[in-house]
Amino acid sequence: MPLMSDLLPMLALLLAIGAFAGVIAGLLGVGGGIVLVPAFFYAFTGLDYGGPDVMQVCLATSLATIIVTSTRSVLAHHRKGAVDWAILKGWAPGIAIGAVLGVLAVAQLRTPALQAIFGTLALVVAFYLGFGRADWRLAPAMPLGGRRAVLSPAVGFLSVLMGIGGGSFGVPLMSLHGVPIHRAVATAAGFGVVIAVPSVAGFLLTGVDGAPPYTVGAVNLPAFVTIIAMTLITTPWGVKLAHAMDPKPLRRVFAAFLALVALNMLRKAAGW
Repeated sequence: MPLMSDLLPMLALLLAIGAFAGVIAGLLGVGGGIVLVPAFFYAFTGLDYGGPDVMQVCLATSLATIIVTSTRSVLAHHRKGAVDWAILKGWAPGIAIGAVLGVLAVAQLRTPALQAIFGTLALVVAFYLGFGRADWRLAPAMPLGGRRAVLSPAVGFLSVLMGIGGGSFGVPLMSLHGVPIHRAVATAAGFGVVIAVPSVAGFLLTGVDGAPPYTVGAVNLPAFVTIIAMTLITTPWGVKLAHAMDPKPLRRVFAAFLALVALNMLRKAAGW
């Protein structure tokens, strides 16, 4: 049984992480996972829970929180009629298959490899946040047929490798194919549910070494509960800030911050 003196520092860090992730999600419309995964990593390793599978715990716990946050988000967007259910239903099977394949891949990878993958993909997300434009287009409509059969599992697979929901890949994908941004954000919340549910089910059956206290499979329960509680409180604060100021400069600042986090992950993966 872990001592309270061991748990209190972890809970204090988790409270701060949850508060920050909620504000960023509400302010910039990015999923909390892009913040949670590196924050979990630095918190757990800083408290000497740095086993060879610690990144698995970070990814799995982030995805567990996404089940709750994305479900709440997609229901709220549905009440406003913003979810494109045709896109969601068409893409959901492939995304779910990709998510399951992602869990199988993560289970075979150790922390340095997962750090390298996260850092590389986070740089891509940071570039789009910093330089992406609303008028960029790849095609006038979402892909169907063979292109969808390839892209939909890729969305699920890459999202699980990063421990994120549907926003970081789903929103740019839909925006680049002519889906209005508000509709893309709403539909990507549904992507998040499709990604998180099967992946977390798999991670609960995954054993890890050197995990923080009260970890079931690869999901850390104190982190899950604390993050959910804090984001419920602070995400509305971020939404209010977004309506009170221009979020575009803040997106660029966050993109620079994310790029630095990604580069540091790559540095650690290289053993420097």
